[in-house]
Amino acid sequence: MFGSGLTPRFASPPVDAADPVEVITQEAGIRTSIGQTLRITALVKEDELVNQGAPLARLRDMPHVQFVAPMPGRVARISLQPGRKLSEIVLFRETGGDVVRHDHANATTEPDLRHLMQNAGLWPWLRRRPFGGMPADDERPAAIVVMAVDTRPFAPDPRQALADRHEAFARGLQALTLLTDGPVLVCQQSGPPLFEAGLADGRVRAVACGARHPQGSAGFRIHALAPATIETPVWDIHAEDVAALGDLLTAGVLPMTRLVRVAGAGLRESRLIRTQPGADLRELTHRAVAPGAHMLMSGSPLDGHEAHWLAPRHRQITVLPRQQKGKPPHWFVAALTHSGLPKPVIPTAALTHAFGAALPAVPFVRALSSGDDEMAMKLGVLSLLEEDLGLADYVLGGEAQLAELLRGMLDRIRTEFAA
Repeated sequence: MFGSGLTPRFASPPVDAADPVEVITQEAGIRTSIGQTLRITALVKEDELVNQGAPLARLRDMPHVQFVAPMPGRVARISLQPGRKLSEIVLFRETGGDVVRHDHANATTEPDLRHLMQNAGLWPWLRRRPFGGMPADDERPAAIVVMAVDTRPFAPDPRQALADRHEAFARGLQALTLLTDGPVLVCQQSGPPLFEAGLADGRVRAVACGARHPQGSAGFRIHALAPATIETPVWDIHAEDVAALGDLLTAGVLPMTRLVRVAGAGLRESRLIRTQPGADLRELTHRAVAPGAHMLMSGSPLDGHEAHWLAPRHRQITVLPRQQKGKPPHWFVAALTHSGLPKPVIPTAALTHAFGAALPAVPFVRALSSGDDEMAMKLGVLSLLEEDLGLADYVLGGEAQLAELLRGMLDRIRTEFAA
């Protein structure tokens, strides 16, 4: 249903200025997304000076895919876990650095476009369904969904991020059609068109979305428009990143700032800023937090996590007052009041709306809770990721832990069905 969904309310002071202010933090950290493990080969050493866009590391199983510096700086720390798994790469900003330029003249064919995106550091901004993470370097999706809408609380408006960048956005959309035989679907709310009709001979199509959450959630849009399966993966990408691709194809430089909203009940004032991926959350909230203990989260209040650096795909920073821990109850009282089994999920209209009426909520939650992989696959679990269930977990009071159950199921399906 077009009008399904909810509008959860969270406290936050208003934004002082409508126009964003650019803030490039003095430190930045490159990390993998939550739940993702990447084995890398470092291309720089600690204390080495690097330019903006310079390659810092490449994937060991996909050597063409590189992580690049979001700003000119000095490599402060390279932290790897056993097996050369990336923990984080930390940079200190250095003024006066140059910007890496790429040869974009020949990126008119699929192989050359892939090579450019992977070398410039844009490939990690793509996300695949099922299972999440970036696509394989040679994967060809059944469709690409471009998210020009975000209905999460406090999310910045993607239309504002695209202001004065419509030519770059159209150029990026045109380029994406080289990577798939299927459609490129642009999800947007009502308003002026974001691109001209007939782009790429009609292979780029606009799809209307509602204003309530989770109508602007990529997983439910994919489930409704082009359901992902093990054999037919689907990609999603933020509209601002598509405009960045358009700029890369014009000037050979990948833009390294994005529109970010800083909000939450732990602030004295909210902010709308443009900052780099991996930005330092402490610096971005400096002098804006209210007195008292607080928690810095990368992401929205529904699906964010406590962090030091802005996560690779996030465009929100949430600051919440930190709850004081009370005295723990006696072990016998805790044993009587906390069962070892998950609490039962009571079907409500709110739960149905939390799934956007895109799939049957109660059978899906039942399949997820019982570990019925085959039934969940029939209902559409392969199109979803943890962030898509953030509203459902919020409606259920966090007791069901649906996002954790979903990740466990997806990992199990990948091992059993996709090996």
